[in-house]
Amino acid sequence: MGWIRRFPFNAEQSINILSEFGPLVTMFVMNAAYGIEVGTIALIVATVIAILTMLIVLRRLPIFPLIASAVTITFGILTLVTQDPMWVQIKVTIFNLLFSLVLFFGLWRGSNFFKYVFDKTFHYTKEGWDKFTWNFAWFFIFTAVANEVVRQGFTAESMFDVAGFRLDGVNIWIMFKLVIIMPLTGLFAWWQTKAMQKYRLPEQRS
Repeated sequence: MGWIRRFPFNAEQSINILSEFGPLVTMFVMNAAYGIEVGTIALIVATVIAILTMLIVLRRLPIFPLIASAVTITFGILTLVTQDPMWVQIKVTIFNLLFSLVLFFGLWRGSNFFKYVFDKTFHYTKEGWDKFTWNFAWFFIFTAVANEVVRQGFTAESMFDVAGFRLDGVNIWIMFKLVIIMPLTGLFAWWQTKAMQKYRLPEQRS
């Protein structure tokens, strides 16, 4: 069972990743097979299942995945009501921009958001927390802009040939999130975590 010890994520991290990947993969498959309405219903159902899984396995609801899931369900419902996939797509832009503004506002006020949330678990200097937050705030702006470029460049009404498959703009957008944005986010988070080591405070001994 040596591969388990080498697995880079703990149980909570694994569930958080699956709660993000699972609904998107489900939406990709169902949208390609049956259209945006069924794909959006699948996205909502998979998101609810992800929330229930977090509650059962972790016995609590981590704040970030819960907020993201609630926003996903809300914008998914808007997509079903209006029959416009724009809502479920633009959710990423709105959420990431708002979160980056929260991070910048906290830095401006001198109340670091990440330090407030994670300080009991991770102990870094103020300079370290501020650099970590500053970098992530700009990264969220980058992903919001990238999301808009792809969303507007590949519309739901258009069809595209990708490796011999005919895909609509929504599936191109989903693939962009799965294949580019998610791995890039993981690499960025890994890099930031490594960079934070030089700001680690010595362990307090009682």
